[in-house]
Amino acid sequence: MVKFDIITIFPEIFDSYFKESLIKRAQKRGYIKVKVHNLRKWAKDKHQTVDDRPFGGGRGMVMKVEPIFKAISSLEKPKTKVILFTPRGKKFNQQTAYRLSKLNNLILICGRYEGVDERVAKYLINEEISIGDYDLMGGELPAMVVIETISRLIPGVIGKPELLKERITKTKGFKEYPQYTRPEVFKKWPVPRVLLSGNHKKIEEWREKHGKIIGR
Repeated sequence: MVKFDIITIFPEIFDSYFKESLIKRAQKRGYIKVKVHNLRKWAKDKHQTVDDRPFGGGRGMVMKVEPIFKAISSLEKPKTKVILFTPRGKKFNQQTAYRLSKLNNLILICGRYEGVDERVAKYLINEEISIGDYDLMGGELPAMVVIETISRLIPGVIGKPELLKERITKTKGFKEYPQYTRPEVFKKWPVPRVLLSGNHKKIEEWREKHGKIIGR
């Protein structure tokens, strides 16, 4: 089982997402455990302040290091990987997902505002991750992306293990090829004849030719 601890200031964002489809079933069956934590719980003042103005000036507010430190200290267990979502992080791909799927405990920190005090990245975490070359309003969507990508690699989450095994490459990337279903012809758009042939060798050759390796 992989346990995900999410640190955020907007915990309600995750409510519906984790109560649907395969993610819900994976939690129910004990393949994964997801716990969402409100960072304000670790703020020391009565207003539960988790941000402040940046030294040196600048627009917007920056998330404070102290409550994040307290949150990590409270949740961290042996062999826990702590991840901060940031546009400056390493690009998330299938290989990274495969590597993280072998761990038991992940703490995911969702930044907000104009960023997070740099001492978090420098002293408190193990890895910075970005899900793309663009800027978001916070780390909540990246957390959902990472959890879903990792979860589907855990045996049992998406069904029969062979369904997953056939599409994982030797480099731990992911092989994606075109898929078709009924009807065989729609608006004069036919399904490739080889997929209707029943010849598994030729079908595999076709998929190898038309497929794409993702996340190498």
